[in-house]
Amino acid sequence: MRKLNMEELGRIDAAAYGQFANRRVAIVLDNVRSALNVGSVFRTADAFGIYKLYLCGITATPPNRDIHKTALGAQESVAWEHFADTKACLAHLKSEGFQLAVVEQTDEKIMLHEFTPQPEANYAFIFGNEASGVSDAAVNMADFALEIPQFGTKHSFNIAVTTGIVLWHYFVRHQAN
Repeated sequence: MRKLNMEELGRIDAAAYGQFANRRVAIVLDNVRSALNVGSVFRTADAFGIYKLYLCGITATPPNRDIHKTALGAQESVAWEHFADTKACLAHLKSEGFQLAVVEQTDEKIMLHEFTPQPEANYAFIFGNEASGVSDAAVNMADFALEIPQFGTKHSFNIAVTTGIVLWHYFVRHQAN
């Protein structure tokens, strides 16, 4: 066994990414504090071919040194837009036909392993602040909530890890349909 080199991976370039991106999936970051987490989400979004990242409220935007550090250039391929207010962003996404899925612990949730995406549906996955989670305003606007099962002493995953878990699940389930 040997590792593949960059040329053998056959990745598309940033210019071709827009043609490749999955227009059925968007990510909303609701007041994420850490620019390093934002950069990690950009990189994960690029890996899964996400249509667009919506950066809301205090969430850092490019150009930013810490975003660049963890995104490794993904901020150049993944489309993004900033909204000062998360509610305005979610209203925009609803008007564009997206189902809003908050990734949060709520009294009415779908456990992630029980979530099967509908083949023709557009989804916006909403991830919240590292300390306080998704805002109440976003929870109130959501069509449904997803929760990742956890078994340890902590109450949440890091937002970058959460994004990877949710997107992996979406794509595995979506491809199965």
